[in-house]
Amino acid sequence: MPTVKAAVCTGFGAPMRIETLELAPPGPNDVEVTLEAVAICHSDISYAEGAWGGELPMVLGHEAAGRVTALGAGVTDIAPGARVVVTLIRSCGRCPNCAAGKPTICTGNPAAPVRLTRPDGTPVIAAMNCGAFAERVVVDRSQIVPLPESMPPESVSLLACGVITGIGAVVNAGRLRAGEDVVVIGAGGVGLNAIQGAHIAGARRIVAVDMSPEKLEIARDFGATHGVLASGKAPWKAATKALGGRGADLVAVAVGAIPAYDDAPRYLGWGGRLVMVGMPATGAMAQYEPVVPAFMGQHFIGSKMGDVVIARDIPWMADLYEQGRLKLDELVSGRWRLEQIDAAIADTKTGGARRNVILF
Repeated sequence: MPTVKAAVCTGFGAPMRIETLELAPPGPNDVEVTLEAVAICHSDISYAEGAWGGELPMVLGHEAAGRVTALGAGVTDIAPGARVVVTLIRSCGRCPNCAAGKPTICTGNPAAPVRLTRPDGTPVIAAMNCGAFAERVVVDRSQIVPLPESMPPESVSLLACGVITGIGAVVNAGRLRAGEDVVVIGAGGVGLNAIQGAHIAGARRIVAVDMSPEKLEIARDFGATHGVLASGKAPWKAATKALGGRGADLVAVAVGAIPAYDDAPRYLGWGGRLVMVGMPATGAMAQYEPVVPAFMGQHFIGSKMGDVVIARDIPWMADLYEQGRLKLDELVSGRWRLEQIDAAIADTKTGGARRNVILF
């Protein structure tokens, strides 16, 4: 059985271990992808720290790009050598949610088979249907989308999660209309893409809210018209002032922090929509006053992976990138080797990185 080098999570909160694992060949409807790049998402870090539980040992990583190197039975619509983006969105195409155009919440797929093992036979979980902190992955055909050769692999990898989650949150889940006002809470990787999505969709004003003045300056480069420090007194009042004295039509919470969720409804105007994107730890609880959204006709919307249909949305975003209308290269703040993954994760946790990328 072929082997791959991978970064293995053996204990929550513990350093990754670089191990040589055995990778099963692709089964029916599977695709093997030899990776060129994988980005480090905050979801990987949350998983590694035990925020959502999970079985160990496991290989994390779910924002990846590479080339198809082997096909399972039944895969006839893609050729070996094609450059692809690898996502965690594994969809059956048949369940009621898939049929309704909501593959991110597919309920028809059984759990992915165990494809990684240690030489002694110990199974290793490929987390989030990917396990992309490794040289190669085997994933379901539904998880990949071909992309142009002209795109650098690190930019391709970002389209697997952070970009589609942020843009999709405002365009798909939030159904932003041109001329509406937007507040984005959290100006990290996902938040910057929510800002880009709002800008592309024609928002009138876009207010970025963050704890870091440096991040607020970066947010302006991605389309924010105003910045508000979350550490200030009643920052929602500053946002309302920036919006000309009214609440936002759309608020996207792009950080998994409970204080952000507690305050988010305060930014909303009459009939506004609150899109919940950031994922706090399991068991964390937020509070709000339900009479307010009931009286003001406001809507709270959960958004998983930007409610995207990857075969539709990722090519559209790639085309925007090639036109110069979507910033991807600017999101990459560091390039690392697999052996440096712990340092790359530590750098990401400082909050200053937009996206750190492992290059193979």
